Amino acid sequence: MTALLLTAGIMFGVAGLAALIRVVIGPTNLDRVVAADVFTATLVCWMGVWMIANKDTTLLPVLIALAMFAIVGTVSVARLLARKEED
Repeated sequence: MTALLLTAGIMFGVAGLAALIRVVIGPTNLDRVVAADVFTATLVCWMGVWMIANKDTTLLPVLIALAMFAIVGTVSVARLLARKEED
């Protein structure tokens, strides 16, 4: 179980770092939004693994709220960028 958690932690760490680099470097705003969404998804997955490993569900409301804000934020920015394209 420890090796599995270590592997998952390393993979989520690399994914989070790559997403943060894309947020900083990303040439367009759309790249930054997608990278922020990927980072949020990575964080949600990491929190899920953390809850499974510790057999504790106290982070579940935070996980659900973070997932909801990520979806709403991504859809809002996509609609805003679509309206800018039409103008």
